[in-house]
Amino acid sequence: MGLDVNRGRERRWRSIQDLDHVRAPSRALLVALVLASASLITLDHTGGADSPVEPARRAVGEVFGPVESATAAMLRPITAIPDWFQTRDSMRAELSSLEAENAELRSEVATSGYDRNRLAEYDGLTATAENLGIALVPARVVALGPSQSFSRTVTIDAGADAGLEPDQTVLNNDGLVGRVLRVTRTTATVLLVIDAGSVVGGRVGESMEMGFLHGRGDLGDSGQLDLELVDQSEVPAKHDTVVTWGSDGGAPYVSGVPVGRVTTVFSSIRETSQRAVIEPFVDFGALDLVGVVVPSGTPSDRAVIEPDGSLR
Repeated sequence: MGLDVNRGRERRWRSIQDLDHVRAPSRALLVALVLASASLITLDHTGGADSPVEPARRAVGEVFGPVESATAAMLRPITAIPDWFQTRDSMRAELSSLEAENAELRSEVATSGYDRNRLAEYDGLTATAENLGIALVPARVVALGPSQSFSRTVTIDAGADAGLEPDQTVLNNDGLVGRVLRVTRTTATVLLVIDAGSVVGGRVGESMEMGFLHGRGDLGDSGQLDLELVDQSEVPAKHDTVVTWGSDGGAPYVSGVPVGRVTTVFSSIRETSQRAVIEPFVDFGALDLVGVVVPSGTPSDRAVIEPDGSLR
């Protein structure tokens, strides 16, 4: 039994000695590597092509350079995956932005003619206010009167809040449109001069002969009007211009507003009377911006074009 214990101790002692033999070369190798590194640093302190280790460095580069290039080429698709996803997201965002910008540009091109027409109409109303010395409330036609009512009316987007009242003159930059029939707080109904129940006093050409313009109630055929002169012996000339002669107090029609041009003259020998057909200056099938004549300084919920062309 004592012999076995001694043998076990002897084996453990030999194992410890063996470990020391194994560790000793490891420390020696570490010292050798440190010395080799120091030697290489000393030899390579000059650097460049004159370095003694340059041939060895070049040889190593020629051996491992292709391997590094091949490895980089193999790993490049994998390392580029995050950038690829980021690039796709940024391209999507840029594409969406370009599509929105393109849609906006297409809309601007599509409505450019409409915007130009509206600007021209505003300029025309301003010029009309200055020429006639009147104040105008701009408004837009938002609806046509129902055909089953047998009347020719339109609804505009201005009412009592804008200073409008019944029996006010309505015109645009081309000429007379009609008169205000009734108002609500925010809208007004306008009776067009081409309505069959509309009668407007007019003056013809340079002679200033007075007559009455009657609507035919039809938007077709240019919405023509019939003119009957007060003096039946007078014969209006073709292409004469007809303007409003005006009402007492300017209601429902102010004076001097262009209405239309004489296109045809009919004479009745039996009745010794003259009747003329008038083609209005206003295109009633394309009404948009109109102006309602109001007293200067009228309180309004929108800008008012004053007689001097300024906005108030």
